[in-house]
Amino acid sequence: MKQLFSNLLFKVFLAIILGILFGQYLPESINRIFTTFNAFFGQFLNFAIPLIIMGLIMPAIADLGKGAGKLLLMTAAIAYGSTLFSGFMTYLTTSGIFPMLLESHANGAAPIAEEGPKLTPYFSISIPPILDVMSALVLAFVVGIGLSTQEESNLKLMVRDFQKIIMQLIENVIIPLLPLFILGIFAKMSFSGQVFSILSVFISIIGVIFALHVLLLLLQYIIAGLVTKKNPFKLLITMMPAYFTALGTQSSAATIPVTLEQALKNGVSEKIAGFVIPLCATIHLSGSIMKITACAMALMILYGMPFGFTLFAGFIFVLGIAMIAAPGVPGGAIMAAVGILQSMLGFNEEMIGIMIALYIAMDSFGTACNVTGDGAIAIVMDKVTKEKLVA
Repeated sequence: MKQLFSNLLFKVFLAIILGILFGQYLPESINRIFTTFNAFFGQFLNFAIPLIIMGLIMPAIADLGKGAGKLLLMTAAIAYGSTLFSGFMTYLTTSGIFPMLLESHANGAAPIAEEGPKLTPYFSISIPPILDVMSALVLAFVVGIGLSTQEESNLKLMVRDFQKIIMQLIENVIIPLLPLFILGIFAKMSFSGQVFSILSVFISIIGVIFALHVLLLLLQYIIAGLVTKKNPFKLLITMMPAYFTALGTQSSAATIPVTLEQALKNGVSEKIAGFVIPLCATIHLSGSIMKITACAMALMILYGMPFGFTLFAGFIFVLGIAMIAAPGVPGGAIMAAVGILQSMLGFNEEMIGIMIALYIAMDSFGTACNVTGDGAIAIVMDKVTKEKLVA
């Protein structure tokens, strides 16, 4: 899985470069082939997204019913709260910075988008989804919560088999075809003259997200330090091996052994660390939600779409739940977010392609932020429980 995602990162960068070159130098007839593929793949993606939501979320919620009772609920609540805090901090910061930072880009891109040449597919095929995104989310929550109260059932076994099918769909079909989809997106933008306005935004977005990422980790460990009356900077420095391991592995799950070891060095009891760290590797996604929220905000400004606190508040609450099974699948967080970006924020195919490219380009930093934050949650849980809940 690590090798799959590492190869994907290289392929995405290659797809962006080739897309720009193809759109600039290849004839319209060739570029329309990529546009035709994108029209088909976009329809297939719209069909698959509700199935992906159900296939990932139902078993994830069902499995949360197992565990150590109150300790499970407390850990899940703190992890979800941390994810929400990251999302709202990102929204409040970027809503103040991005309008000024991206104003010139938005003003420059608007006339190009309206006046530039357009690529149209040779043909298109309609593939209606069997459920809309919100119906799939609600159904996943209802079935998952119901199954969480049952030790074993035939339906739970079916849900797990369905999860395996969906993971195979993502890993063997969608992920391998994403670079071609992104190539088509950038070829289309390059052909219309938009691509350089979009690329100039990338660097600005990445710089702001990295600064927020550092700020979030400092805040998480300051809170942990206040709770435990320990030096927050020493606690954070101790977790740095986990941070750098996550940068290399791009996987929360693969980093668990290192995160666990460093949490123990920070004084967390073995029993609490052994429970909290693996659980948070699945449900704590503060770094992932930061990337998605910031990139969504930037693209809405760039494309002249209206946004507000109420709109993003609903988006952040739903996204925080929808991503809970994401770390087990390469690109899972952004795949879980695609349907919500479409249904709640009104993203089109082109914006989804850019979001996927941005997310994959920054995935290492988001994963590192997630796992390092897991250590802060373990420190807090160790202090709060003092092992009484698992005695």
